[in-house]
Amino acid sequence: MKRIILALIALLAYAGIALGAVNVNTATKAELEALAGIGPVKAQAIIDYRTKNGNFKSLDDLKKVPGIGDATFDKMKPDVTLTGATSAPAKDAKAPEKKAEAKPAAAEKKADAKPAADAKAADKKAEPAKKADEKKAEPAKKAEPAKKADEKKAEPAKKADDKKAEADKKAADKKAEADKKAADKKAAADKKAADKKAEADKKAADKKAAADKKADDKKAAADKKGDAKKDEKKKDDEKKK
Repeated sequence: MKRIILALIALLAYAGIALGAVNVNTATKAELEALAGIGPVKAQAIIDYRTKNGNFKSLDDLKKVPGIGDATFDKMKPDVTLTGATSAPAKDAKAPEKKAEAKPAAAEKKADAKPAADAKAADKKAEPAKKADEKKAEPAKKAEPAKKADEKKAEPAKKADDKKAEADKKAADKKAEADKKAADKKAAADKKAADKKAEADKKAADKKAAADKKADDKKAAADKKGDAKKDEKKKDDEKKK
């Protein structure tokens, strides 16, 4: 009898829990958002995980869903089940969570607004410096046409200088060539004159040498003739004795 009573009490307790439970295997996104700690993003993450991997085998599998950690799991655990029909959890359990979620959202919005305001202030602060740089660069920009005009004005003079330099180089090359020809001609004339003089000197030397030899031969012949006469006279003198 006691066992029957205990079974009835357990059944009633289970039924009470089921009345306030959300079946995570069948619940819609809106029904999941009714859970403590679950917003639209986490509700969609549960559905995506369920679609990809099939029904949850245990409540601990909810921790495998991106964005659901131990803290979120502990908040939603009393209101979730794996079987039975889905019924929204008690509103008083969700209300504090909604309020808690609103505070971080407001803080996040405020945090996002601050960098935007800082960026706007920085841009506004940088604006005078940018204008000053543009103003500073303006004289250089105005000077550009004058610079181009000076370059255009200087161009004819540059062309004239280049033309003169080219003419001077051409004249210098022509003079150098003429000087070289004159030097070569003079060298050839000097060589010819030297060769002619050498030839004349050689002829004169040969002529003198021939004359000297002839004179030497004549003298030698005369000396020989004189010696012969002397020898003949000597012989005659010896015969007379």
